[in-house]
Amino acid sequence: MYDSDGDRNVSRRALLQASAGTVALSGIGSARATGETGDAAVVPRFDEDCPEATLEPGMTHCEGASAEGCADDHPATIELRSAVADALETRYPDVDALIDAGYKPYFDTLETGDDSWSHWLSPEFIGDDELLTPERPESVLVDNQSWRSIGVMFIATSEGEPVEPPAVYGADDAEQLCSPWHAHTGLPGRFAWWFYQQTYERDFADGDLEFPCRTPCMLHVWTVDHPESVYAHDAPPQENRDLPPADDPDFDTDAVPGEDELDWGALPEDVVPQRTPDDFSLPAPVGTDLDLW
Repeated sequence: MYDSDGDRNVSRRALLQASAGTVALSGIGSARATGETGDAAVVPRFDEDCPEATLEPGMTHCEGASAEGCADDHPATIELRSAVADALETRYPDVDALIDAGYKPYFDTLETGDDSWSHWLSPEFIGDDELLTPERPESVLVDNQSWRSIGVMFIATSEGEPVEPPAVYGADDAEQLCSPWHAHTGLPGRFAWWFYQQTYERDFADGDLEFPCRTPCMLHVWTVDHPESVYAHDAPPQENRDLPPADDPDFDTDAVPGEDELDWGALPEDVVPQRTPDDFSLPAPVGTDLDLW
């Protein structure tokens, strides 16, 4: 769901569109906001209240967070990763299980880089007050080729609102501190969180169309080998995800795990929201050469 901290991977079109400073909501219920034009409600994306916001992917360390003390062979990391792996194996092994558990899909739309993995988010766990709980991960990360879970993304929220996240270990020792939490300040990550809130939490029903300046704090834990770290932001290379395909799902689909890429078209209708991220229009900036669109 979230932007990379590596090379530029937002399309030129998206960057140009985003520079208009607005985002149009294409048919989320009957939502309307100040500045509506036609059938699209328009909300601000960049202003003086969001000085760290960027058009391109961007992240920032959460307050007090640090990955300096993190080590894959630290007992606390081993324990956390083992507990996450056990939860994925027994509760959330694949897309079929995630749908049964109430997880909601998100496939990045402003990214043009690695789209071989997807985020699945749990409104129930995002809405509770538990943090860094392997059995209740706010998001599960899925390999789109095998349709199998390959890690989790913890999200520091309480009743859906951002909160200060806990350290994995070393909270009392700055040199040993392992708290690799980050927030997204770039457009792709912020859009992903806004899309989740509007589509699955239905914030618009309460008149809340605010586009966030940053996401809540987030932390990855990968259960497949990762050359960078258990806590790395980007997904493991494809060669590290040589997993057997998931069993054929119980839901109705023509797609086959291991043969067909997991995307919106592979999912049953009752799982796909009325508007997917690609349906959200971003208006062209005033004065833009229309040939670009």
